[in-house]
Formats: sequence, structure tokens, C-alpha cells
Amino acid sequence: MSEVTFDRALLVNVDFSGMRFAGFSVHDSTFERCDFSGVAFEGLSLGLTGVHDAGWPQSVFRDCTFRRTRLAPSTFFGNVRFERCLFDRSRLHGQTFTSEAEFVDCVFRGRVRNINFWGRPDDHDQAVLGRDHNDFTGNDFTGAELDYVAFHHIDLRAQRFPGLPGYALLDRISERVEAVLPLVEHWPDPRHREMARFSLEFLADLAVEQNDDQALVSPLDMGRKLPSALREELFEALRRTPSDTSPGRAVPPHAPAPAGP
Repeated sequence: MSEVTFDRALLVNVDFSGMRFAGFSVHDSTFERCDFSGVAFEGLSLGLTGVHDAGWPQSVFRDCTFRRTRLAPSTFFGNVRFERCLFDRSRLHGQTFTSEAEFVDCVFRGRVRNINFWGRPDDHDQAVLGRDHNDFTGNDFTGAELDYVAFHHIDLRAQRFPGLPGYALLDRISERVEAVLPLVEHWPDPRHREMARFSLEFLADLAVEQNDDQALVSPLDMGRKLPSALREELFEALRRTPSDTSPGRAVPPHAPAPAGP
């Protein structure tokens, strides 16, 4: 295995497929139409840290393929931008150092697990990055299985997600949770009631804090240790809860008050 560093490099139509790297570091570089299929990265740093008084140049991967690519655990993504890239059954899990990464018009297939996507970089990095938000739009997750995937300060409706029966993109989460919680109180097992209340309230708090009261919801979000029948019951109730507060929805007029005597 080899270790390589790319600094202010431009690589076009390079085939890395099947290679193994003990270390792969990128700084201020661009990769276009490169193939990383089957590549195994033991160490991977993309968009290496910049110097605060000199800025933090962005590295770009454009129209690249990551098919069955073994990304190193806890890859440092740094100031990196992926445009129209394909992540097909890549080992995209256990990735938390992603707060400066941008993803635009990318396609994700296969299992995506334990990863954070951020629409806003860390406050202390915004000055050196020269931006206060990350582009995250047009990404296609319809062929992906999402497990413990978190979207922070991201416009969820600007992405494509898998749909029913496994997922539903919902708005007004806090309102829906408030409407569904009384259903839980009729369950006979107090442990199930407690688990469901905790999961629903956590879902609502996170949606309000992170994504304008929206969330991509699955039955597992109802409580992973709940019996599947109860998870499905809650998921369906949450999904079907009506509301008169959605934008553009007409509010029915009040009936006229009865005439006084």
C-alpha cells in the first residue's frame, strides 16, 4: 500500500479502481471524472485544514464514481465539495467529521449508516472558509437505506428520498407528535409507553432545532426497541395526522355566532 498527497493538483479521467492506499490526502485539488471503484483507504483526509490567516482552499470531486469504495473510518472530509458524484454501496458509515463538506446533485445507493450531513459549518470555521453555509441540494437518496443518518440545517425538500413504506418526509413534526402522543397512553405496557414518548419527543425537538420542524421519518424513529407492530402503528398515525397550519392551506371559516336573545 502507498501513501499519496495531492496539493493544488488537477486530475481528470484518472482510474484509481482497485487500488489500496495507506494514506490519501487532498489539499486545494480538483478531481474530475475519476473512478474510485473498489478502492480501499486506510487513511483518508479530504480538504485538509487551512491556516486561519491564509484561508482554507476547497477541494472538489466532480462527476467521480465511488462504487464499493472502502472509505476509512472517521474520514476527515474537511473543506471538500462533491458535485454529481455517485456513491454506490460505498462504506459510508461512522463518518462524523463532515461539518465542512458540501454535496450537490450526488447519488447515494446502498446502506448509508451513522453519518452526519451539515448545511452549516462550525461557527469557528466560517471565517476561514469564507461562507456561513454548505451547499447541500439536489442529492438523490432514493436507492439508499438510511440508518442513523442525520441532516443538520438542510433543506430536506431540496433532496430526493426513498418513500413509503419505509420512509416519509414530513413537515410540522412537533404538531404531529403532540397529536399522536395520546395514542401511546392507551398502550398497556408502561415500558413501551416510555420508549415511545422519549423517541417522539426527541424527534420533535431535533426537527425544530435543526430543520424548520421537518424530518425524514421511518418506523425505527418511533423507538427501535418497540415491537414492530407498535412502531408501524405510530408511524402511520404520525404520517396521517391532519393539520390546518401547513403553508398555503386554507383555514375553514368559523361558523357565525348565534344571535343574542
